[in-house]
Amino acid sequence: MSNIRSIAIHLPQFHPIPQNDDWWGKGFTEWANVTRAKPLFKGHHQPHLPADLGFYDLRLADARLAQEALAKEYGIYGFCYYHYWFNGERLLHEPLDRKLKNPEEDLPFMLCWANENWTRRWDGEEKDILMEQKYSLNDHRAHARFLCNNFFKDSRYIKVNNKPVFIFYKTFLIPEIKEAIRAWREEAALCGLDGLYLLCMDNFIYEDALSVGFDAAIHFHPDYRYFQKLLPPWKDRLLRRLKLGESFFYKHHVEDYEQYNKRITTINRLVSSKVYPGITPGWDNTARKTKDGIIFLDSSPQKYKKALNECLSAFKPFSKDENFLFINAWNEWAEGNHLEPCKKWGRQYLEVTKQVLKNSGV
Repeated sequence: MSNIRSIAIHLPQFHPIPQNDDWWGKGFTEWANVTRAKPLFKGHHQPHLPADLGFYDLRLADARLAQEALAKEYGIYGFCYYHYWFNGERLLHEPLDRKLKNPEEDLPFMLCWANENWTRRWDGEEKDILMEQKYSLNDHRAHARFLCNNFFKDSRYIKVNNKPVFIFYKTFLIPEIKEAIRAWREEAALCGLDGLYLLCMDNFIYEDALSVGFDAAIHFHPDYRYFQKLLPPWKDRLLRRLKLGESFFYKHHVEDYEQYNKRITTINRLVSSKVYPGITPGWDNTARKTKDGIIFLDSSPQKYKKALNECLSAFKPFSKDENFLFINAWNEWAEGNHLEPCKKWGRQYLEVTKQVLKNSGV
């Protein structure tokens, strides 16, 4: 039996909120993007549609419990929920707030602060800022106190050596990062915690994660640093295969899923001396983006299985508690990366995940 703690990244966007009602129209959720998707070329798999769980509303306990039951059945240790904080204002928090009040929802969890500006990225327009991130040490302290008192002390919250795990998403956006990390740790001590176990995504930091005060990093996928440059003759063959004009590549990037994973396993990608492995079952965010989309061609459960085997064979846990694998994602339906059952593949992605974790032997 594997001693890996597999963490599936979880998007809480599947319920309406007042802000999205104002910005996009009454009742908007991510399902609006998912269902409007169309194939862009012959053989392009769109839309990605849910099977077993249907078009759920995460405000409902039954929907959340069904997700947790499925995760447990297939060897997922816990969820990493995206957490949206803007100087004291939170977005998309209702599902997790309700989970905290419901002891039946007992799947372990952690949080990742999606510390970007809130923009019109849901329809591909990232320059139109709807809510801006404004950083200050006072806000870091207030943020840390809020989470320490409301989330980190929960018995279901995932910890390392009794220290709650918390992830910073795009570290390079945060000024005075060393001072910010120090503030977070000081507030945790004042709140009576044994400390914090702080992680960052290694794709989004410009120096070694340990040197600025993080405990470790995560290799987040897809990693744009290792995309294939579309040069002849590969590009020409792809154009002929997909029967597309060259103008398509000015709008979107096309990447071969299997080749991408081969490059990841052969390139020394370690930004920090402690980097947790990550993987994605696939990627296609053209449901969300009308331009600058990224499409992984020919992803499948079997190719994901091979990549997952290679990923885990190269990873030795840093300690008994430091044994995470991050899967992106559990339910990013508009980005085409989801473990949840879909109309095309059913439960196959979950089935191979369980099989590989069971047989990993690490």
